[in-house]
Amino acid sequence: MEPAIVIVLVVLVVLVILALVQTIQVIQQASAAIVERFGRYTRTLNAGLNIVVPFIDRIRNRIDLREQVVPFPPQPVITQDNLVVNIDTVIYYQVMDARAATYEVSNYIQAIEQLTVTTLRNIIGGMDLERTLTSREEINAALRGVLDEATGKWGIRVNRVELKAIEPPTSIQDSMEKQMRADRDKRAAILQAEGIRQSEILQAEGAKQAEILRAEGDARAAALRAEGEAQAIRTVFEAIHAGDPDQKLLSYQYVQMLPKIAEGDSNKLWIVPSEIGEALKGLGGNLSRMTAASGGGGGGDDDSSASALEKRPPRQQPRIE
Repeated sequence: MEPAIVIVLVVLVVLVILALVQTIQVIQQASAAIVERFGRYTRTLNAGLNIVVPFIDRIRNRIDLREQVVPFPPQPVITQDNLVVNIDTVIYYQVMDARAATYEVSNYIQAIEQLTVTTLRNIIGGMDLERTLTSREEINAALRGVLDEATGKWGIRVNRVELKAIEPPTSIQDSMEKQMRADRDKRAAILQAEGIRQSEILQAEGAKQAEILRAEGDARAAALRAEGEAQAIRTVFEAIHAGDPDQKLLSYQYVQMLPKIAEGDSNKLWIVPSEIGEALKGLGGNLSRMTAASGGGGGGDDDSSASALEKRPPRQQPRIE
C-alpha cells in the first residue's frame, strides 16, 4: 500500500475520532453547558449524555449550578460621622439561569463584587459607627435585598450576605476599649455596692425578724407564766376555801412567815404589817385558852387538875445509900 493512502486513512480515522468526541458531550451533575451554532446561542445542555453536531455546534461555557461562596477583600467605607471602617463581606449565590449568566453580564463574579461594594457604601454612609457595629443583621438584610434584585436579570440568586468583620481605625479601637473598660469598672462598682446594700438589708431584716421572734417568745413565756401563777393561786384559793380554815390556822401561818420576811443580810430595817397585831392577838388568845385548859384557873378547873394529878403515877424519889 502506498504511503499516501496510509496517511489519508490515518487522517480519516483521526477526523472520525474527533467527530465522535465533538458529538458526544457528557455534562456533570449540577452543571450546565451553553451550545452555540455559528456563534449563536442554540440550547443549554443539562446533566447527562448529550449529542451535538460536530464542527458546527460549539460548547461555549460550562457553568456550575451549585451554591457558591465568594469572599471579598476588606473594603474601606466611610460612616455618617466621617470615620473610615474596613468591612469584609461574604456572598452566597447560585446560578439559576445559565444562559442569562452567560449573555447578560460579561463576568458576574466581578459584577457582584462591585455591586456589593457600592451598595455597602450607600448603606453604611447613612449610619454612624455605633449603629454600624451593632446592626449587622440590618446591613445584611439591606445588602441582600439590593443584590438579589439587581442580579435577578443575570440569572443569579443571592442567598445570603454576611459581614465577616468590621474594623474601625486604631485610635477609635483604643477609645472604644477604654470606654468599655470604664463601663465594666462602673458596672462592677454598681454591682458591688448593690451587693453590699442587699447584704445590709438582709442582715437588718434578719435582726428585725429575730427581735420580733424573741419578743413574741418573751410575751408567750410571760403569758404562760402568768397563766401558771393564776392557776396556782386559783388552786390554792380553792383548796383554802375547801378546807375552811379557822383563825388559829391563819394566825399560825402568819407567824411562820415572819422569819422569811426578815431574811437577808442586807435587811437593816423591815416593816411589820398592821395585820400582824390581830394575828398575834388571836394567837395569844389561843395560847391562853390552851394554858387554862391544861392546868390553872377556877373550881372546875381545880377538880379536873386534881383528878389529873391523882391519875399520875407516883414520882420516884432518888435513892440515897
